[in-house]
Amino acid sequence: MPKTAKPSKRKEVTWRADIPYNGLPPLPPAAELETRAVLKQCIPARAALAELKQAAQLIPNQAVLINTLPLLEAQSSSEIENIVTTTDQLFQHRASDDQADPATKEALRYSQALLEGFRSLAQHPLTTRTAETVCTRIKGIEMRVRRVPGTALARETSKGKPTIVYTPPEGEDLLRKLLANWERFLHEAKDINPLVRMAVGHYQFEAIHPFTDGNGRTGRVLNSLFLIHEGLLTLPILYLSRYIIENRADYYRLLLEVTCDNNWEAWLLYLIQGVKETADWTRAKIEAVRRLMEHTSDYVRDRRTKIYSYELLSLIFELPYCRIQNVVDAGIAKRQAASRYLKELVEIGVLEERPVGREKLFIHPKYLNLLIRDDDFATYS
Repeated sequence: MPKTAKPSKRKEVTWRADIPYNGLPPLPPAAELETRAVLKQCIPARAALAELKQAAQLIPNQAVLINTLPLLEAQSSSEIENIVTTTDQLFQHRASDDQADPATKEALRYSQALLEGFRSLAQHPLTTRTAETVCTRIKGIEMRVRRVPGTALARETSKGKPTIVYTPPEGEDLLRKLLANWERFLHEAKDINPLVRMAVGHYQFEAIHPFTDGNGRTGRVLNSLFLIHEGLLTLPILYLSRYIIENRADYYRLLLEVTCDNNWEAWLLYLIQGVKETADWTRAKIEAVRRLMEHTSDYVRDRRTKIYSYELLSLIFELPYCRIQNVVDAGIAKRQAASRYLKELVEIGVLEERPVGREKLFIHPKYLNLLIRDDDFATYS
């Protein structure tokens, strides 16, 4: 039987877009969350996550996934906030963003925030502290829970004029109280399916809107971290922002419908379906990467036996934009030999050499094309 969250005795709150929503109800909501439709949606989504988790474990070098998929998530999550860069720029500037444009730098910070948050789970659970750390990394400045009023969310109307669609709660004490409740719900409501808790928690975090900026991206990082915390994934590789950006209008509409109409079911169905579709897509991407790795390994071993090594082949998949110094730093070869190895991979068509300023980049074009493409992964073998 579907579970119903125990309703609490709460005063009816009249919500208005232009007034701080200080009456935002705490969790759990006074509504049925695990409806028949929602629980039915959870089954294939959980199965898809299990398959994704297994596919990731079949990649011998997990750094291949850690160094690439979070960058794809960073690009799309940033684009949702109209911070637009390209995958090519992200990979090129991953090691050093000194020459990157501002949008690329900000997207790179998102990727770094995702990885820092992932590593932090080994020391402490997902908390408000985690959110502050993630937001600080994303914005590149110290970010703490809002202390000053005046935050409001606006959207442009059809006439091009911005109109306020939501004003979050204000007052640091209230925000921290709501965040403490958010934490308890995520960690203690164990009788509620974790995908439902993730979706409810995401709405609540966005409704609290605890920071002056960066809330959307922080909330999307927290989704990945929660799935890892619950053991549904082992790495932050779910490319959920791809689904959200493809269905961006629904994302904002359904969030607002929870606030306006208490329409939890539609929101839960939307985000859980997003987890399912994204997990399927990411799994197919990883399987294509594994096939390309195997093909490339056989190809290089056949044509350049003397330079072939697992470590070298693994490195060019970790770093689609590889530098001579990367080979040296990995302990594969000293500089002269490292240069020769990369140039031989260029000679047989695995890499392309590109001068950038005073250094040379060795680019893995087939792999980059695989990472950037949205479909037809089966052709990469």
